[in-house]
Amino acid sequence: MILIVDSGATKADWTALNEKGMKEFGTQTLGLNPEVLTEEIVMERLTTNEQLNENRKRARHVYFYGAGCGTERLRTFLHAILQRFFSNATIVVKEDTYAAVHATTADGEKAIVGILGTGSNCSYWDGKELYQAVDSLGYSLMDECSGNFFGKRLIVDYYFKIMPESLRSKFEHQYELNSDVIKSHLYKLPNPNSYLATFGRFLVENKEDDYCNRIIKEGLQLFINHWVVQYEVRNEVPINFVGSIAFYLQDMVREVFAANGLKVGKILRKPIDGLVEYHLHHGNRK
Repeated sequence: MILIVDSGATKADWTALNEKGMKEFGTQTLGLNPEVLTEEIVMERLTTNEQLNENRKRARHVYFYGAGCGTERLRTFLHAILQRFFSNATIVVKEDTYAAVHATTADGEKAIVGILGTGSNCSYWDGKELYQAVDSLGYSLMDECSGNFFGKRLIVDYYFKIMPESLRSKFEHQYELNSDVIKSHLYKLPNPNSYLATFGRFLVENKEDDYCNRIIKEGLQLFINHWVVQYEVRNEVPINFVGSIAFYLQDMVREVFAANGLKVGKILRKPIDGLVEYHLHHGNRK
C-alpha cells in the first residue's frame, strides 16, 4: 500500500493506493507541522486515526508533503516519527511546496508556485528543480497574505477599534474575543497559527465590505512585494496557487496580480488529487 499525504498547518489529507494504483481509502488528520508540534502530539494525531492505525503495517511507501518541512532538521524529525509509526514503509518527507508544484504543473512546465492557506510560501519551479529565494520564518514573522496573517490583522484592528463598528458586532458574535482566551491559544496551546487562521475566514465571508476588501488587497500586494519579486522570471511564467485563501479569494488574486502585470495560472484549494495523479504517473519516484 502507498500513502500520499498533503499536510497543511491545519489539516492533512491522506490517500491510500493499493499495488494496482487503485484508491483504497482517503482520510484526514489534523495538520502535522513539525515546526509547531511536539513528537507526542504528532504521534497522537496518527494513532487516533482509525484507518491509519489499522493499516500502518501494510504501508510500503509513504510520501509526505507538509508545511513546516522546509529544513533538513525538521524533515528528519518528522521522518523519524513516521518511520516509527509506519515501520514497514519507505518514508519520503518533502515540504508542501512540492505538492503544490506537482498538483499545478505539467511535466517540464515552468511556474512560480505560491501557497496561500493557513500559512504562505512562494517558490520557482524550472520544470525540474525547485528554487526557494527566501527561507520562510513562519507565522510569527512572515506568512504574508495567509489565513493566520489576516487573523492577526483582524484581532489587532478589533482591539484598537480600527475595525468599522458595523463589522465589530459581527466579529464579536462569530468569535470568542476574551483576551485570556486569545492569549492562551497563542502562547500555551498547540497550533497558534491554525488558531489565527480561523479568524481569516471572516475576511472571506465579508470580502465585499470595503474594509475587508482593502485588507485583502493590501495582503496580496505585500505577498507580491515580498515574495513574487524575488523571481526575475515573474513576468515570463504563470503563477499558480494552492490553498483555501487563494481559492476562495481567487477573483481578487487575479485582479491584484493583473494590476501588477503578473499572470495567474491554476488555483486549487487542495493539491491532494493532483498529487495522487503525479505519483500514479511517475510511480515510486522520490
